[in-house]
Amino acid sequence: MSTEAEIRAVAERRFAEHRDREVYSPLGGMMLDTIDDGYQAMEKLIDLWRNRGPIGGYKIALTSKPIQELCGVDQPCGGYVFQETIHTSPADLSLSDFNGLALEFELAVRLAKDIPSDAAPFDEMNIREYVGACHPAFELIDDRRADYENLDAISMLSDNIWCGGVVLGPAVTNWQDIDMVSTPVHLEWNGEQLEDSITGAAMGSPMISLAWLANLAAKRGWPMREDMIVITGSTLATKQPKAGDHAAYTVDGIGTVEVKLRA
Repeated sequence: MSTEAEIRAVAERRFAEHRDREVYSPLGGMMLDTIDDGYQAMEKLIDLWRNRGPIGGYKIALTSKPIQELCGVDQPCGGYVFQETIHTSPADLSLSDFNGLALEFELAVRLAKDIPSDAAPFDEMNIREYVGACHPAFELIDDRRADYENLDAISMLSDNIWCGGVVLGPAVTNWQDIDMVSTPVHLEWNGEQLEDSITGAAMGSPMISLAWLANLAAKRGWPMREDMIVITGSTLATKQPKAGDHAAYTVDGIGTVEVKLRA
């Protein structure tokens, strides 16, 4: 296990990199020892960012086996979403506000009530009572122009798993009868149908993802409060937009989320 001083030094390095808009790099000679150390560095970075305002929710990353293998882990990872970075569809965003923007395509859930940590463990069934609404969503990945051939989970954890925000589509409160495993999803890019998938492409079901995150939050002492948003993992491969692009992501029975990108 890394020392407290080593973990803090990593958080301070990440804070400075974001301030100076540096290109992302793995920790290298500052590499921490364990996944838990990576989470501790993330939590210290979030504290250094306290002037950004309240936490609006959480994200789940590394949900597919291929990306887990690439990053040297056998499980997903969680991270924080700041309230100030949650946008409403249709969103009009500037690429210049990010240090390297990519999009992921997800189902977001809004919590109907607090999730008490002492109610853990959670599973895909008992977590449902905490879901107030579902939204189609984009995750805004700020990868800081990373080299995707040189990734590791501990380094990414120390950088809050690259969360740059969320774009939320319409809320659906009567989601209970929607098939969370096999509901079709569709991506349209600049007016042309690009890809299709299903809601269960990330971890088997968004409810499995939410339960996993709730268990992580209970373990780490992360509060999960009423009205927070949790984005549950991408159903399609990450896309890197350019200025002028328009993306529309539809979850059948729930709705469509849209974003336009400018320079």
